[in-house]
Amino acid sequence: MKAILTTIALVVISLQGISQTSWSLIWSDEFSGTTLNQDIWTYEYGNSGWGNNELQYYTNDEDNVAVNNGSLKITARQETFGTANYTSGRIITNNKYEFQYGKVECRMKMPIGQGIWPAFWMLGGNIENVSWPNCGEIDIMEHVNNEPMMHGTVHWYNNGHSYEGSSYSTDVTDYHIYGIIWDDTKIQFFVDGNFYNEFVYSNGNNSGSVFQNPYFFLLNVAVGGNWPGYPDGTTIFPATMEVDYIRVFQQLEVGVSETQNNEFSIYPSPFASQLNVTSTEINSGRTYEVLNTLGEKIASGNLVGHTTSINTSDWSTGVYFVRVLDKESVIQTLRTIKSE
Repeated sequence: MKAILTTIALVVISLQGISQTSWSLIWSDEFSGTTLNQDIWTYEYGNSGWGNNELQYYTNDEDNVAVNNGSLKITARQETFGTANYTSGRIITNNKYEFQYGKVECRMKMPIGQGIWPAFWMLGGNIENVSWPNCGEIDIMEHVNNEPMMHGTVHWYNNGHSYEGSSYSTDVTDYHIYGIIWDDTKIQFFVDGNFYNEFVYSNGNNSGSVFQNPYFFLLNVAVGGNWPGYPDGTTIFPATMEVDYIRVFQQLEVGVSETQNNEFSIYPSPFASQLNVTSTEINSGRTYEVLNTLGEKIASGNLVGHTTSINTSDWSTGVYFVRVLDKESVIQTLRTIKSE
């Protein structure tokens, strides 16, 4: 079953071309472990050309797909594998995670070189039923060869394959945040919060319903193909794409607000497996309760002494509000974030 995950955080952003909006983090992969999370991702395999006459054989070998030191690394290598002369990695969230509408951010850096084609993109979750390009495609970031720019593009079916896109000048070998804001009327493209392109659905381009369905993610580094051409003597291998994180946000109502005074504080913030509530006075008869951004109570207890420790090891990553109460009266509400 395809999963649509629940709200786990709140952030506020201000982007060029977009009014200030509150966004709630509904899903992320921070690539903070030591292996690829296969509850989220599926490896794809083979050297079929992938519809673009590409040369690589996709594998699940750690030389091609690895998670370490806080990032995902997908590496294209010049080596023989079966009938292919190159290997690489391609992973997807199809049938594991998909979503419809929101803000996507991916912090990543790319390899360059003739014939090297890294990408972060999305496909319609109905692809198995309607095929491509009828399912639609949203390319959040593609880069080819040695170009001093990246590309953001959409693809759909309109009496044949149709596409529309734009490019943004940047040094892809450095880390940047590539993203989109996607709703039921348009897709807007950003790099590091800078707006550079907008695609509006209309009857004129017959694209609306194509982009009004759930989509899933793909990450890969292709070698060769119809667009970039093929490696030559200048191409440097191995060629590695590094992904720091992928985050998905949606606009949701927040059911809690923060209040301030000097009596209570919380640390650390952000927190991980433990949260401490401290007071300038000895607590007696006071209690606490912890709420998520929807105002739902997820924990409660008594405050003891100057410091009360709360075990948070099984909480989801995200924003929480700690309320301090004296009998039934709220004394203070504090906002904090669980980071991992």
